[in-house]
Amino acid sequence: MAKFLVTGGAGFIGSHFCDAALAKGHEVTVFDNFETGQEFFLQGAKKNEKFSLIRGDIREFSEVNKAMSDFKPEWVVHFAANADVRRGLERPRRDLDYNTTGTWNVLESAQKAGAKNFLFSSTGSVYGEPTVFPTPESCPFPEQTSLYGASKLAGEGLIAAYANGFAMNSLVFRFVSILGARYTHGHIFDFMKRLKNDASHLEILGNGKQTKSYLHMTDLMSGLWMAIESQPKGHNVYNIGHDDALIVDQSVGYICDALKIKPRLTYTGGTRGWVGDSPRIQLDCTKLKALGWKTTQSLEQGVRDTVKYLEQQAFLFAEVK
Repeated sequence: MAKFLVTGGAGFIGSHFCDAALAKGHEVTVFDNFETGQEFFLQGAKKNEKFSLIRGDIREFSEVNKAMSDFKPEWVVHFAANADVRRGLERPRRDLDYNTTGTWNVLESAQKAGAKNFLFSSTGSVYGEPTVFPTPESCPFPEQTSLYGASKLAGEGLIAAYANGFAMNSLVFRFVSILGARYTHGHIFDFMKRLKNDASHLEILGNGKQTKSYLHMTDLMSGLWMAIESQPKGHNVYNIGHDDALIVDQSVGYICDALKIKPRLTYTGGTRGWVGDSPRIQLDCTKLKALGWKTTQSLEQGVRDTVKYLEQQAFLFAEVK
């Protein structure tokens, strides 16, 4: 069994990872500032004697360094980030502070504490607006189109350099958008929050034809753990997503059907929802599949499971800003 320090472990993805690690018998410490994380998501983890929680901010090197030196993890799993792509241009410093400088703080603290394994949640947004679909890891990078993607790509670069310079083993996963229980950020959350206020009308950013791949949390966790348990050596980059994709209008259809409403739809126009919103994200996951990974949940099921969860935990619409 191993010791895992999970940054952002109280968040949507991080809390699921902690639950899975504890279920496998590992020791887990969460490091989270609770800006977007939820105590509610850690209810189960807190009952486990192998779980501990540190309130801290990855933007503060001293805080991260102390957590690492005290716990001395074998694995550092870095989920903490600013993921607000849409408002990146309004608050450009946040992407730098969280996703780039914050990642350096975590990396440097990890290597000083002797951690030899590092997992990082990157994004399919690092591909900008590629011309190859599905997009493989080897795709040449075009111009970056969002500060979020640029900051995550910078984080990837730091991880590769640390992996090579300090003989660390690293796993970088380029995610599509993830669906499932504890979802608190993304189009389903936004649409449902608006529909709670007015079920008769829904404004959709863009033209409704943007095409995106998504992935159910169940399939994400199986992919992450398959890679971890393969005992990776050196620096490794994996896409992780579904072979299928949804256009926004399809997703809206599933949401409205699940809620049993038929709102009037209006569109802001254009091929994207905001500056930096890629009109199409669909990743080639052949490399991860070679480890034996495969998806088990359809995109429709992912949307419907997310809607059902948010209906049952409606208090999150007020909790999450």
